[in-house]
Formats: sequence, structure tokens, C-alpha cells
Amino acid sequence: MTPKQRARPRVHAETVVRMERAAGALGTAAIAAMDARLPWYRKMSAEHRSWLGLVAQAGIAAFLDWLRHPERNRPAVTEVFGTAPRELARAVSLQHAVEMVRVIIDAVEAQVDELAAPGEEAELREAVLTYAREIAFSTAQVYARTAEARGAWDARLEALVVDSLVHGETGDSMHSWAAALNWSSSPVVVVVGTIGDEDAALSAGASGSAGASGRRTGAEPLMEELRAQARRARLDLLAGVQGNRLILVLGGTDDPIAAAERFAGRFGPGPVIAGPLVRDLKVASVSARAALAALRAAPAWPDAPRPTGADELLPERALDGDPDARAALISDVYEPLLSGGNALLDTLTTYLEQGSSLEATARLLFVHPNTVRYRLRRVAELTEYTPSAGRDGFTLWVALALGRLAAKHEPRGA
Repeated sequence: MTPKQRARPRVHAETVVRMERAAGALGTAAIAAMDARLPWYRKMSAEHRSWLGLVAQAGIAAFLDWLRHPERNRPAVTEVFGTAPRELARAVSLQHAVEMVRVIIDAVEAQVDELAAPGEEAELREAVLTYAREIAFSTAQVYARTAEARGAWDARLEALVVDSLVHGETGDSMHSWAAALNWSSSPVVVVVGTIGDEDAALSAGASGSAGASGRRTGAEPLMEELRAQARRARLDLLAGVQGNRLILVLGGTDDPIAAAERFAGRFGPGPVIAGPLVRDLKVASVSARAALAALRAAPAWPDAPRPTGADELLPERALDGDPDARAALISDVYEPLLSGGNALLDTLTTYLEQGSSLEATARLLFVHPNTVRYRLRRVAELTEYTPSAGRDGFTLWVALALGRLAAKHEPRGA
């Protein structure tokens, strides 16, 4: 393109002069048209309406600047939106922004006959249409960049919330981050498992080039699938990948296992654990701690269902050194048995030691088998564990051992 072609004016010089003189009136007309034609604009706060008024005036000013400088291929659209604060993009959707641009352009186009130099109306109208096209595309680009930045920021906040729950940090910062993500769902359950081989490869490849943030980028396709699945299930979701672990925080379900089943297929091989249901995100670290402890202890129960609840692995967790599991077995199993009397404890211990044989237990205790049956039913009533069921019997046995050890180590006079 030659200098002469670059300097070729878009409109007649007299048209530019007329446009400059009418700039204030055009801005006023555009704001009046927005108030008349856009119901959402009328419902906005006075502060937001004021900012949008400045955007409208900046749009007209950018149009005049573009007319004055024919060497510029594109209008300086960044000046239009640069006048408004970033938070305005949240208050005005892309659809509303496009409607606003259309109203502003219409306000200018409606006065083409008065603004153009005599005989130059078609020239000005063509310039208006060209500018409208460019500013529409640029509006979409501005919102796309804002959405991308917002998405990256949300991903960081999401990772921080998940990290905080995993480490038991439930201070004000974590609650502020969750509020920024518009999280308000309850109750809450944390589901954990391993990440799939393919997703792990993507994550590892990204981490090799971009560090910790790269790991999130590498796993982003998985995260998008999980979010889509959560939307279909009408559940809120926060997700994170830590090493080879995939951690999901689900809100809005009252059935942890059913919720975990919806996502089990997106985990890698091995156990999938649903923590206990908690009332809200403030205490979700309890669910996360139980789920992660159960995941560590799960190899001790190879035939566990997938998914399974963290409380189903209480004996394995206790044997693995989980203090919460030990405390639960003592308080919820051993102490109720202890309150039932020594005969109940002796019967249960003998029954378990004799391989769940009623007759052998009755002989050793010098009681009738029906007495043993009655006492075992009483055990089930007090603990909700049935001694004759394999897993329940194992849980009862571990609880008895832990309770006796705790009693042995209690300070005298306690």
C-alpha cells in the first residue's frame, strides 16, 4: 500500500468537521437511546450506568479518531473499553454489550443525513457500517480475553481451595476463595482416587515445561469433562490433581456413594473413596481427611467396592495409624459394648475367637446357645455391626483391641 493510498480519507473533510461539532450531541443521543431501548440498562445501578455512558462517548470519540486517521486499518477499540473498570464486564454480559454497541451505532446512523457533507451521505454510511463491524469483533475479543483471564484466575482459586481442604486449612482465606467461586452448595462430600494413565501423562508432560501451574493445564481437559458431568448431575464441583491423586469436592448431594458413582469412570484404576457427608464447605476438610486416609489404607481390602465409603474402611484406617478412625471405633463401637456389660464383651470376644461358632461359644461360656444369640443381637443393636458378617466381625475385633489398648494406657484415676 503506497503512502498516497494510506492517506486517502475515509470521508470528506467537511463531514469530519461536522462530526466533531456534533460529538457531544451524539453521545447524549446514544445514552438516551440506551435508556429507551435497553431494559437491563435501566435496571443497573447509577454507577454502572455512568460508566456505560462513558463507554458510549468513548465509542463515538474512537469513531471520530478513526475518521481523522485514514492510515489506520482498525479503530483503537481498546480506548473504548479501557474507560470502564474490569468488574463492569461481570455486570454486562457479552449479549448486552453487543446490544449496547448496536444502539450506539444506530444513534449515529440515524443522523447520517445531517452529519455528512452534501452528497457524501453514502460515504459516511459505509464508514459507520465498517466501524460497526470492527467494534463488534473487538467487543467479542475483549470479552474472550476477560473470560480467559477469569477462567485462569478461577482455576487458581479452585486449586487453592482444594489444597486448603486437603491440608485441613479452613481459615478465612479459604472461605473468601470459595465465595469468589460462588460456592454456596450444601451438603458436601469429598471423593478421591487416582488419576488415569492418559491424564497423568498429560499432567506430567505439562509439569515438565510449566511447573505446578502446568500440571493444572495438562489436566484441564479432564477438569472440563468433570465440570460438564457435574452440571448434568446438577452438582457443584471443585476439582484438583495432586500428584497421582484426583480430588473432587461435590456440593448439593445427600448420597455420597451415588454421587461418587457418577464420576468413578473418570478416575484411574484402583479404589475410589467417598468421604463422609458434611454440612458445608467450612467443615469439608473432615470429609477430605477421612477420604484420603481411606485411600491410603484401601490396599488392605483389595475386594472393596468401587466406590466405597471412607467409614467402610475404618478398621484398615485404624491399622494404618489414622487417629480419627481409631477414635471412631473406640467411641462408636467399643464404648457402647462396654456399656452393655462384661458378659456382652466376653461373649463377643469368645464368639470371634471361636470362628463365629455359636455352639463352641456356648460351651466355653457355659450358657445356652440362645443366650449367645441374644447377646450377639444386642451387640448388633448397640454398634450396628453384625458379628456373624465377615467385615462386621473384623471391624468389631479391631474395635475391641483398640478399646482395650486405650483403656490400658489411660492414666490411673482418669
